[in-house]
Amino acid sequence: MSSALRLLEGPQTLGKGPGFWAGFAVVLALACAYPLFADGYDVGNNVYFFNWAFMALGLGLIWGYGGALSFGQTAFFGVAGYAYGVLTINLGDAYGLTFFSLVAAVAISALFAAVLGYFLFFGRISGVFLGIVTLSVTLVLERFMSQTAGPEWAIGSARLNGFNGMGGMPSLTIPWPGGDIVLFPDVALYYLTLAILVVVYLALRMLVNSRFGNVLVAIRENPQRAEMLGYDIRRYQLGAFVIGSGLAGLSGVLYTAWGNYITPSSMGMSAAALPVVWVAVGGRSDLTTTLFGTLLVLAGFQYLTIYGSQYALVVMGVLLVVTILAAPSGIFITLGALFSKGLRRRLKRERA
Repeated sequence: MSSALRLLEGPQTLGKGPGFWAGFAVVLALACAYPLFADGYDVGNNVYFFNWAFMALGLGLIWGYGGALSFGQTAFFGVAGYAYGVLTINLGDAYGLTFFSLVAAVAISALFAAVLGYFLFFGRISGVFLGIVTLSVTLVLERFMSQTAGPEWAIGSARLNGFNGMGGMPSLTIPWPGGDIVLFPDVALYYLTLAILVVVYLALRMLVNSRFGNVLVAIRENPQRAEMLGYDIRRYQLGAFVIGSGLAGLSGVLYTAWGNYITPSSMGMSAAALPVVWVAVGGRSDLTTTLFGTLLVLAGFQYLTIYGSQYALVVMGVLLVVTILAAPSGIFITLGALFSKGLRRRLKRERA
């Protein structure tokens, strides 16, 4: 127990002690209580925000902790989403097969990431070139899937449908003696997605505070020094890339199961850039700031999309530029640092 707590509160994550975990418990309690005071339709729609959080956390691991900027998150999102659609349409939703399809689809996206990452990292591709290659792969996949509209583009009973996207895949379904429980966008799916998000967040905290995470941060700070100390930096970078991409795949599966629909536009240029904005604004070097920053920026983006769609992407671009120029560590982390600095000055004056 003490070992697990030590990993949860290690040096690579912000927040520790009773105060932090009390705040965590309050936030979680509020999230759990929300469906009790809200309409089921609104609760189901808000699952949308949780679905994207996994992709952001994965990018935080790859970029924030590993120092490798990837524009490929939406590629793995799309691969897993389409894989889930193909599997569930062909296998059906009985006997818990939708959850088998979920795991299989995430595994497919992680395998794709492993193959791509092997050539990237063992080929010594880094820096801006890594971003260019991952963005190129994303756009190639988006263009390819957009051209699969003919009847010949089918896998079993599943039609890919080109630019129009694939639909008709079943929602996640829990087998139950009195009748299967279908997780439509409602309260039950909200609680399931929230539970998965909490587990993933805590597991990532333990991962980045473990030896793996410490080495990963050392590689981010100085890859040459880490390599001179005897670490095979390619293996660590590949491991982070596969885990982060698998989380993007989880986002893709949950999104597809939530809306019963996925299109190639989920892998387009705009979609590929948005996760970078979410993670940069919150603070890419910490999981907590990444998570809350993503949820807040997503909420603002959704509001702009509904009430001022012509400004949504412009505002996101401006927000990214302002963050890079004024708060390169992330707005949340910068504000926290300024608050801590001001508090220390105040305490110093009072003691004097």
